Amino acid sequence: MYNPESNRLLQDILSRSGKSGKLDEHFLMRLSANFQDIFNYFHTLYPLRNDVWDHLERLVNVLIDKYLERDKDLKLVDKKREGDPNWILSQELVGMMLYVDRFAGDLKGLKDKLGYLEELGVNLVHLMPILKCPEKNNDGGYAVSDYRSINPAIGTMEEVKALAKDFKKKDMVLMMDLVLNHTSNQHEWAQKAREGDPKYQGYYYFFNDRTVPDQFEQSLPQVFPESAPGNFTYIEDVNKWVMSVFHNYQWDLNYTNPEVFIEMLDIILYLSNQGIDILRLDALAFMWKKVGTTSQNLWEAHLLIKTFKSCVRVGAPGTLFLAEAIVAPDEIIKYFGEVQTTSNECDLAYNATLMTLLWDTVATKNNRLLWSTMHNVPHKPMGATWLNYVRCHDDIGLGYEDQHAEWAGYSPWHHRQFLINFMVGNIDWSFGRGRKFMEDKVKGDARISGSLASLAGLERALVEKDKDAEALALQRIVMLHSIIVSYGGIPMLYAGDELARINDYSFEEDPSLSYDNRWMHRPKMDWKQADLRKKKSTVEGKVFTELQKLIKIRKKQKAFADSEVRHLVDCHNQHLLAYVRGEGNKRVFVVVNLNDHPEELKMDMMFHLGFDMKKGVKDLYSGAELDFSGYKYTLDPHQFIWIIQQ
Repeated sequence: MYNPESNRLLQDILSRSGKSGKLDEHFLMRLSANFQDIFNYFHTLYPLRNDVWDHLERLVNVLIDKYLERDKDLKLVDKKREGDPNWILSQELVGMMLYVDRFAGDLKGLKDKLGYLEELGVNLVHLMPILKCPEKNNDGGYAVSDYRSINPAIGTMEEVKALAKDFKKKDMVLMMDLVLNHTSNQHEWAQKAREGDPKYQGYYYFFNDRTVPDQFEQSLPQVFPESAPGNFTYIEDVNKWVMSVFHNYQWDLNYTNPEVFIEMLDIILYLSNQGIDILRLDALAFMWKKVGTTSQNLWEAHLLIKTFKSCVRVGAPGTLFLAEAIVAPDEIIKYFGEVQTTSNECDLAYNATLMTLLWDTVATKNNRLLWSTMHNVPHKPMGATWLNYVRCHDDIGLGYEDQHAEWAGYSPWHHRQFLINFMVGNIDWSFGRGRKFMEDKVKGDARISGSLASLAGLERALVEKDKDAEALALQRIVMLHSIIVSYGGIPMLYAGDELARINDYSFEEDPSLSYDNRWMHRPKMDWKQADLRKKKSTVEGKVFTELQKLIKIRKKQKAFADSEVRHLVDCHNQHLLAYVRGEGNKRVFVVVNLNDHPEELKMDMMFHLGFDMKKGVKDLYSGAELDFSGYKYTLDPHQFIWIIQQ
């Protein structure tokens, strides 16, 4: 809605900037279209500040300056993506997340390994934290000491910019992490705050005594209760307490200060100008703090993201946001924003709910919890998408809703205990070889660390030299990937899973890593092992070849695009997960056997879905015609079929 006050303010700001003559019509149109939202959001976030309009003017000048610095090639990408806003929904996108140093040594090494990623079919790459951080106390790179510099061991910002250009030539998409919630205590802002500078102490939550921190602690949960108890750290140099929700060396940024917002906006646009296509916004659920709350998922945090998003739509509209919000299903969906046709917050979000449910199906061999949950998760906006994954660098949290577990016929607490014990191998018949992470012995709760292959039973099978168990484990690995490839959204592989890498216990010998067992599923790439992918008789060859095939078929099948419909199908067999992708003659009926034993798909389901069985049906994956003689089709253990009409 047109607002004369905000329009006059914008015209005054442009006039005072003296740069409006240098700006093209595309920028000015976007600024005009989005300024009303920016104006409203900013004023809502900072309503009681007399200097709010001065800060808003500085914000607009940041947008102008960063746009003028933006390369012509990136502006062409902006224009192309504005013309095709649903490009992110394409079935042709397949991602991989990786640590640059562990995968390829450095950025130069990564450039040399792009052929490997292309061989697999990956065209979206998420670089795990690469920004400058201290050698020690860096939380795996999530304690940033300089947002405009790259970790010297990995490379330089110039190399990132060159890599981004190579990606665009290959029609690949580049994503990197941006930690919004906190900085390292070695960051320049933190160092100045430690020296007593009141301006930079205002960038963080500093307190003279424990009065307010103790009020916060009454409702603030602890992220790392074992290794980093408490949410505040005493800074002896200034005799004050600073909020440090994650670790004592990660100081939380104070977004109630508009200067912090503008600093981070400048950083977002700077990184976008290096050619980064997607920024993974880390820990965004924690960004706004309020006494008497958990300080997670607050409406102000959402408003911060909306404001960032509106600003990026002006200065770098080809850049997207990924929400790193591993929270309850009803909360995750909110990070897309409340608009139904597009997103006014993040364009992508991790489908942590599906990931958790997939591991539940591995343990239970049934679809009960997945079915009760996925039927009750709110719909995302049509223009946004999920990143579907089986494993990642982080632990696995069992974050399903208690009510959904009850609807599935489980006692929520007892079911979590079963899953934890199953995944860490504490049950005799369990094949999982994970470890508990951040165990809360009082509540009996824990998260789970471990590689996909070890959790799926391959490690145990190899140790016991059990060929039958090995075959089942490999089938589980491929089956799980078949789901994230076909379910909708963008499949995101975790580097090493394409080779069925098992747990790496060498982290225990490194004092800087041994305290955190998540490093067991963050192994260094073994390129000699990777060469085994060329031998189809090896474990590496079997998994790599199957995933390569999955990806190749996905890219050609429009029904797997996230713009296409999906609905779950009840096959009246809890061991089968089934869903339809697409509509009409172009649809694909996906059926997955979750069990270690054969299961039957009744032909009645085919009639029910409108397939013409006289013409016959075909499995898109194997290429074979499916034999429903006897009015059923029997799926082998962990077999999946992608059914299309002949």
